[in-house]
Amino acid sequence: MILIETALLSLRRNLLRSILTTLGIIIGISAVVIMFALGEGAQREVDKQIASLGTNLLMVRTSAVSNTGVQGAAGSVNKLTLADADAIRRELPEIAAVGASVRGQAQAVWGNQNWNTSIEGGNTDLLIANNHQLELGRPFSESELKSAAKVTLIGRTVATELFGDPELAVGQTIRVNRVPLQIIGLLKAKGQDMRGSDQDDTLIMPLTTANRRVIGFSGSDINRVKLLVVSVIAADDMAYVSDELERLLAQRHRIGADQPNPFSVMDLSAMLATRANANKVFASLLAGVAAVSLLVGGIGVMNIMLVSVTERTREIGLRMAVGAKPKHILWQFLIESVVLCLVGAIIGLLLSVAALLLLEHLFGFSMALSPTIMLISIAATAVIGVGFGFYPAYKAANLDPIEALRYE
Repeated sequence: MILIETALLSLRRNLLRSILTTLGIIIGISAVVIMFALGEGAQREVDKQIASLGTNLLMVRTSAVSNTGVQGAAGSVNKLTLADADAIRRELPEIAAVGASVRGQAQAVWGNQNWNTSIEGGNTDLLIANNHQLELGRPFSESELKSAAKVTLIGRTVATELFGDPELAVGQTIRVNRVPLQIIGLLKAKGQDMRGSDQDDTLIMPLTTANRRVIGFSGSDINRVKLLVVSVIAADDMAYVSDELERLLAQRHRIGADQPNPFSVMDLSAMLATRANANKVFASLLAGVAAVSLLVGGIGVMNIMLVSVTERTREIGLRMAVGAKPKHILWQFLIESVVLCLVGAIIGLLLSVAALLLLEHLFGFSMALSPTIMLISIAATAVIGVGFGFYPAYKAANLDPIEALRYE
């Protein structure tokens, strides 16, 4: 206890120098904690996006087809239809749902309020495949899909913009491209998708309604589909189902073996997992850079401790002359080094928490402050204090008392 009090007294005697010495540790700890928090926050954001999209998803769309060297628009040949979705659902038992989708933009009007939003036409499986849940009301039925009924589901963002209170939306009639649509359900909030788009800024209606009444298709085009969202029951079946989808669609659309397959199948979960791994690698690199700054801080502590040993040579000689043993001198300087590092660690943690709260408030960054990382950081600074303080302490403990007393 006496050694600790002596070490603290010595640090207080040179308070400004002690504060400046801890700057390297403060910066290093702050950088480590902030980088790990940003990395963990990014990972949680990806997990949240995966949960909002649904699990084990495959997306099927028509690719651009080359015709005599000229690249056609995506979907210009071999269009997907509702019949394709029904066939996939019927013939592949590994699939939980097949959502058929067509998208567009339109102006939604209610009274004197209007809002430009995305519209999505779909079949009855679309809500299941895209993990949409209802907060109020009901989904549209198969009979409403077949009859192109004038009904729609509304996202919270659109409901808020048009009605103020989203819960007032169900039962109201809005006009979308001059077509009156009755709101039969309010979708639960999902937040942003992986591209940063607001998933709640949408209207979801029967696909036939979107095609025939809102977009303006006619004839066989009212059953056309831009995208199929396939939800697979088991993750282990993803590769098999992907191959079977391409085979089945090629068979239905009579694509020859020597012809390029115009249908592409994308594993959405794999794409998000790749993004998550990239975030982890980036966070690790940043944490490595932060650790280097912590190492530099430790070198700064050792440098100042060596200066302190030189300045206090006569004091060390005097202490030894009155009975202090080398181990006492060693422990005194080790304690000073550890205390310097721990004080820097605590200040660095406080600054990092403040910085994270400020970043989250100003820019909306997603962050996750880990208590484990904070404890590891404190432990690491204690190790740095011992590691970089040992040589100065050892040098002080091995001074010759007579020479130390003579030192000017």
